[in-house]
Amino acid sequence: MPSHDSVHTLYRQHHSWLNTWLRCRLGNAADAADLAQDTFVRLLQRHEQLELSAPRAFLRTIARGLVIDHWRRAELQRAYLEALAHLPEAQVPSPETRELLLELLERIARLLDGLKPKVRTAFLLAQCEGLSHRQIAEQMGISLRSVERHVADALYHCYVLRYEP
Repeated sequence: MPSHDSVHTLYRQHHSWLNTWLRCRLGNAADAADLAQDTFVRLLQRHEQLELSAPRAFLRTIARGLVIDHWRRAELQRAYLEALAHLPEAQVPSPETRELLLELLERIARLLDGLKPKVRTAFLLAQCEGLSHRQIAEQMGISLRSVERHVADALYHCYVLRYEP
C-alpha cells in the first residue's frame, strides 16, 4: 500500500498540473477538481507500493479512466432523463428514486462494460426488451445458436463479476 507521504508528495507536485489537464478535457473547473481529487483517492486505495518513474503519465492514465466514467455517467443520465420526459407526470419517479435508479443503471453499465458489443446487445434485448432468442436472432441478423451463446456469455460474465473474488 502506498504511504500517505508518497501520495502527499505526488499531490503537492502534480495536483495543479492534473487539475489543468482535466479542465482542458472536461471544460468544467468543478468536474476537473472532483476528478483530480478522485485520482489521488484511487492512489490511496492501491495495494501496491508506488515507485513511479513517470508520475504524470501514471496520473494521466488514472484520470483518463475517471474522465471516461464521468462521460459515461453523463450520457446515461442524459438518456435516462430523456426517457423520463416521455412519461406521464403521474408515473415520473421522485428525485430520490431517480437517483437510486441512475446509480443502478451505472452499476449495470459497469457490469456490461467488458462485453463485446454483440454479446451486450443480445443480452440487453433479452433482459430489457423481453425479446425471445429467436426475435433477437432476427433483429441482429445472426443465428439462434449465436444468440444463445451471447446471452449465456453475458450471464456468466455478470455472475463472475458479482460472485467471484
